[in-house]
Amino acid sequence: MHQWFSARVILLWLQAVAVVAATSNSNQEIRAGLYGLERNHLEGRKTDHLQGKKCKAYPGDSDWPSSQQWQDFNETLEGALIKTVPEASRCYGNATTGDSPECQSLSETWGNSSLRIEDPSSIRSVLFQGMTCMPPAFAPNFFSINATGKACALGAYPEYVVNVTSVSQIQHAINFAREHDIRLVIKNTGHDFGAKSVGKGALSIWTHHLKEKSFNWYESKEYSGPSVKLGAGVQVHEAYALAKRHEVTLVGGEGKTVGHVGGYIQGGGHSPLTSIWGMAADHVLSIDLVTATGAFTTADPTTNADLFWAIRGGGGSTFGVVTSMVIKAFPQIKATTMRYSMSTGGNFTQDKFWEAQKAYVDNFEYYADLGYYSYYRIRHVNGQIFHDMTSWVAPNTSETVFRASIAPVVERWRSIGVPFEPIIREYDNFPDAWADGFPQEPWTWNMRQASRFFPRSVLSNNTTRAASFNAIREVFDAGANLIMFNMRNPPGSATIDNAVNPAWRDILMFAIMFVTWSPSDTPKYVTQLSRNLTYAWNPKWKALTPGSGTYMSESDYIEPDWQESFHGDKYPRLYEIKQKWDPEGVFYAQNAVGSEDWEMGETLLGHLPSQNSRLCRK
Repeated sequence: MHQWFSARVILLWLQAVAVVAATSNSNQEIRAGLYGLERNHLEGRKTDHLQGKKCKAYPGDSDWPSSQQWQDFNETLEGALIKTVPEASRCYGNATTGDSPECQSLSETWGNSSLRIEDPSSIRSVLFQGMTCMPPAFAPNFFSINATGKACALGAYPEYVVNVTSVSQIQHAINFAREHDIRLVIKNTGHDFGAKSVGKGALSIWTHHLKEKSFNWYESKEYSGPSVKLGAGVQVHEAYALAKRHEVTLVGGEGKTVGHVGGYIQGGGHSPLTSIWGMAADHVLSIDLVTATGAFTTADPTTNADLFWAIRGGGGSTFGVVTSMVIKAFPQIKATTMRYSMSTGGNFTQDKFWEAQKAYVDNFEYYADLGYYSYYRIRHVNGQIFHDMTSWVAPNTSETVFRASIAPVVERWRSIGVPFEPIIREYDNFPDAWADGFPQEPWTWNMRQASRFFPRSVLSNNTTRAASFNAIREVFDAGANLIMFNMRNPPGSATIDNAVNPAWRDILMFAIMFVTWSPSDTPKYVTQLSRNLTYAWNPKWKALTPGSGTYMSESDYIEPDWQESFHGDKYPRLYEIKQKWDPEGVFYAQNAVGSEDWEMGETLLGHLPSQNSRLCRK
């Protein structure tokens, strides 16, 4: 066993084993004790002592729960309450130093997503947390020592985490947070880019160990066929493994360790299969969740239909805590994938690189309409342009057909002198194609991003496509890196009645710009990079795509007019549903529905709302 495993991590591992063993229980057993909670607790008592209170309670406030109240709460939870200790704290204090084996091991594995998601509070969006406890090798110079004067402070990590393994624990956590007016956050894996899983003085509901998964036949008025039921903690690789065992296909993400039914599906969820089957949220059949009153309920087309509509694309962490979903399963299909990388240098100049890219982008409409999906990156590396196609996916397509379809672009690239040696493979099922085509995602911590949809109407026109391509190159030349997707939503998907951003339905390109920094960079430099994203670069893309939008799960942390960008004309209905189901604001998350009613009192780098500050009603 690696030296970095602490006793606390071992305990969590043992708890996880116990949870996995319990996932074979029936749905009735999982809900055991559910209705033993007092009726007035389920419906939500009026908390008169909180009426008129403007800010959430924080440690040190007179209304913050006492140590005895936290102890009693833990007993109610049967010992599931964890007092947060930042993962990097092992590098600080009297017992250890940055040179200790424990700290060195942590530093060496800091980019390993499989390890980070096993910690109750670790997140990818640590910039917005304040980066208050990082391994010394990654501690940024551009943030001054935090207010406590310590090298490692809690910052915006939650005060306590509930390691939930049952619905009743979620109910108790919601009721406790509501009655004491404590900020409540929801975390599964921490893959979130927008700091929705943290908050100063918060109580966190950690759903990572809700691992129920099963294959079933589903019968309803709307659908009759195969389905899977997935608990909130099931990750994409676990869901695809289940699908492979039962010889079916699921519409899911490309990230291996991402949660399948958390923020991914609740935000809409694009997929390597989007071009043939649409968004992951389009195929949800039923949702189990706990609402702001502590009530456990189901949402489907006939029960709580408004919640069912909103959660499928309206965003996570704001309508309730989803405990599981039932999702449609498709027949098993074959797939062909292509991967490659290239770098400028020598005779392959940067102008030739962009000439080759233009030849590809000019065919985006053609490839999307074939049902293909591509995910690739263009980055600055040692003064050159490095480009890697993480995977170009052709669902339900043989290698022979795929090679014929890309032959014109490949021929054009060869004539330009593009140095690339593609790996093209055909698979008889999608899970294997996905596993080989998408390497495990790193746990990136030193980046900030912004993004935009480029619709068919823009890319199918020669003039506006050329202008868009030039704007993308212009942003890259100014210092941004790029992540690019070519996909569509299939014909007819715009008629699906859910909360998925309408702008998704006309997409041909999803473009992300991102910046990175090193710990030694100055505050001025990092601030300018961050401001460029929001105020200089992304406006260029928006000007070319009026009326479009972007993906809330991979967007600018301070996206201007986010309600329209993320939700289009569906936002008024989403806000109305939020007020109906959570009028007291029990659930809050950055840029989530209803978040405009709240504000944080401090900023980072002078312009980024700090999660390490009080959350108050406006």
